[in-house]
Amino acid sequence: MSSGSYYVPASSRWPVLGSVALGAMMAGIGIKLVYDTGLPLVLIGVLGIVAVMGLWFRDVISESRGGLYDAQMDRSFRWGMGWFIFSEVMFFAAFFGALFYVRMFTLPWLGGEGAKGVSALLWPDFVATWPLLNPPDASIAGPQQVFSPWQLPLVNTLILITSSITLTVAHEALKVGYRRTCRNWLTGTVLLGCCFIMIQGIEYYEAYAHYGITLEAGIFGATFFILTGFHGLHVIIGTIILATMLVRIVKGHFADENHFGFEASCWYWHFVDVVWVGLFIFVYVL
Repeated sequence: MSSGSYYVPASSRWPVLGSVALGAMMAGIGIKLVYDTGLPLVLIGVLGIVAVMGLWFRDVISESRGGLYDAQMDRSFRWGMGWFIFSEVMFFAAFFGALFYVRMFTLPWLGGEGAKGVSALLWPDFVATWPLLNPPDASIAGPQQVFSPWQLPLVNTLILITSSITLTVAHEALKVGYRRTCRNWLTGTVLLGCCFIMIQGIEYYEAYAHYGITLEAGIFGATFFILTGFHGLHVIIGTIILATMLVRIVKGHFADENHFGFEASCWYWHFVDVVWVGLFIFVYVL
């Protein structure tokens, strides 16, 4: 604390350890995709990420409860969270861009548009349609069928939209000091997040067991699992964060006018919900 104006946190090991855990998880995923092994490394990475999140939350909560944060620190948190969400927007924009490029440019080219001589020579019987159930290369097995958007995907969409509503109610209740109302609606939001994760798991099982939609099922399988998989990971992280906020509400943390930790979790959850709406439209419906 310097003249009561700004708190500079002590050096933290959590960013480094979090990076190591994330790197282990991604390395394990890469090994799994190439060599069909590496699952233990993935699990170690996931457990490491969860542990770092919990311990990092603990430190931040202790600092906040200790009265070490002031208005300047609050602005730093807001800017940091804003830039973090912007980076997440760019992250998903890259994958949506890849999907757009495949559907609007690559697929028509494979079908003969703009390169009729080459495509007709390589794949004379190929018909360019999306979803790509029959890849031009016969060695690649495309999915047998795709999900109807009006079944499990629609259910999950309604769940996430509802969760945004329940979270907003909880946030507004906290602002006016209705802590029991906040606790109840936030509990509902966490449960809805858990329901989404469970249904997504069921969908993945159906994709592999009955639909032939796998990571090896051509460009459709790859884009499907990359987009929905990364989003599902964000839902899991968001649910953990909201569960942490719920524990803090039960313990009496946060003031009516000073609760940025809760507010930041709301920003993150609403962002995740908006991304899912885009996924529902461009992956499942169109």
